Amino acid sequence: MNYKTIYLKKGKDESLKRFHPWVFSGAIQHADDGIEEGEIVRVVNNGGEFVALGHYQIGSIAVRVLSFDDIEINDDFWYDRLKKALDMRICIGVADNPTNNTYRLVHGEGDSLPGLVIDCYGKTAVLQAHSVGMHVCRMAVAQALLKVMGQRIENVYYKSETTLPFKADLSQENGFIFGESTDNVAVENGLQFHVDWLKGQKTGFFVDQRENRALLERYANGRSVLNMFCYTGGFSFYAMRGGAKLVHSVDSSAKAIELTNANVEMNFPGDQRHESFCDDAFKFLDSADGKYDLIILDPPAFAKHRAALHNALKGYTRLNVKAFERIKPGGILFTFSCSQVVTKDHFRNAVFTAAAISGRNVRILHQLHQPADHPINIYHPEGEYLKGLVLYVE
Repeated sequence: MNYKTIYLKKGKDESLKRFHPWVFSGAIQHADDGIEEGEIVRVVNNGGEFVALGHYQIGSIAVRVLSFDDIEINDDFWYDRLKKALDMRICIGVADNPTNNTYRLVHGEGDSLPGLVIDCYGKTAVLQAHSVGMHVCRMAVAQALLKVMGQRIENVYYKSETTLPFKADLSQENGFIFGESTDNVAVENGLQFHVDWLKGQKTGFFVDQRENRALLERYANGRSVLNMFCYTGGFSFYAMRGGAKLVHSVDSSAKAIELTNANVEMNFPGDQRHESFCDDAFKFLDSADGKYDLIILDPPAFAKHRAALHNALKGYTRLNVKAFERIKPGGILFTFSCSQVVTKDHFRNAVFTAAAISGRNVRILHQLHQPADHPINIYHPEGEYLKGLVLYVE
């Protein structure tokens, strides 16, 4: 196929030679006329040699690389990439698992499909584009997805209303592009939950905390549990299955609390151990002195870009100080950051600072990260976004 070409400045192909999947706008010398946002382009070096193929986009990341081979991006390409993604999920035991039909099938750069996320919830796949190029290719991707997944998937829901670049002005609306289903119940490690793919955050559930929720279950027996920023209650119903004596779920969103209550009731009907609160996290922690010996802090991203990093780290420190000050002696704190611009060292330093301010003696039990179905491309370390610590507080 005759793709238009982008020409790099001298020496600006070095990162691409190391298979990093992004071309920054500052690396471009010039480009063919008439390239439209979302179009597939060839990238060549200063000497005119082929380097990569990818989606062009207006912004600091100008090209997201689809292939380092000079091939045609066609139906066979999408099928091959999705088949490799599925094979890996089968290999790690999250797909074709009778106790788990919830997993991430495609994780952007981690699956060599930058700008694309696909989460599977039972018979429905939720497809999300984070680039104009993936939006343009959504139907080809969805068709290849149905072919690859066979009987596993019957419906494809497209949920990109809030993830596409604002300046692209695509006026995208969420909706089913194949099939249709009102069955929004999925299973994770034998527990059921409602997925709000219509209005919920991300694709409707935080799939990336599956393994960390399972770890929490091991620590919950006999404990009083506080799940802050509970969203739809994932950590809460794992804690209940783990034998917690009480579980309190807190979120500032009334819709989130409604879903939490529905999820807890579906798994533990009539169970009096659980109570939920629609409240501000900091205010609730102020009144939580000495009530809990297991606390989960899983806030939304405090920093979505580098300019917000300083204030984000202050926010993480302040939040963790409150938890350290109020948790019972011998308590366990699960604390997380999902901000991509916050590194593991940034986050650990924020939590260390909080521990020092509180004056508590704190030990690290586990260092947590995203699960295997959210793989990190070894050539793209920026893909590591979720980090967490499990701490024992004397």
